[in-house]
Amino acid sequence: MDEFKRYAVYYAPAPGPFAEFAARWLGWDAFEGVELPHPIVDGLPLPVSEITATPRKYGFHGTLKPPFRLTGTRAELMVDLEAFATAHAPVVLEGLKLTRIGGFLALTPVGELSALETLAGEVVATLDPHRAQPSETELARRRAAGLSARQEALLSQWGYPYVMEEFKFHLTLTGKLTEAQAEATASALTPEITPLLPRPFEIKDLCLFGEAEDGRFHLLHRYTLSG
Repeated sequence: MDEFKRYAVYYAPAPGPFAEFAARWLGWDAFEGVELPHPIVDGLPLPVSEITATPRKYGFHGTLKPPFRLTGTRAELMVDLEAFATAHAPVVLEGLKLTRIGGFLALTPVGELSALETLAGEVVATLDPHRAQPSETELARRRAAGLSARQEALLSQWGYPYVMEEFKFHLTLTGKLTEAQAEATASALTPEITPLLPRPFEIKDLCLFGEAEDGRFHLLHRYTLSG
């Protein structure tokens, strides 16, 4: 029996100061599969544990193919993901910036995004034969957010409404915050994280993540983009 409920293809930073700070910020190291103590950051409006409660279980990542249940086996998925990676080149962007997206804070890429958007779209489409159809409960949860006609069509075709032209790459840092909380968190976090942000920002590999029974996501393997 598979130990993971769902799989996803994410970007995750390579080991180093940026990855280490982000994992401690969230309180979950998806590679080691361990909880971490949060860093001490002065000036936050709430404890870090509350600010990061929602994104913690996913680990620090940028989504390329959203979580899905398998139609077949993990081994079959891994074969196709490795083949995809060897046929595609790395993506290089100028950098990352701290951004407020609706009610949460995230890091978003700076620079020309077309190569990243193309890569994400091809990951979604190429690996889609491995994706089992979502349940009615899952579909209802997605629709509860209020979808446009195009997002509804994408949900029906790809199992997720924010893919293809609706895709917006981001690395989530917080759960939903009020405007005042978001501003205070951004002010406190900026001097801590800015020196660690990669310039240029390179996506050199694709990371296969698995969701364990407890809902925590684990980094299972990196596939080097070598095309």
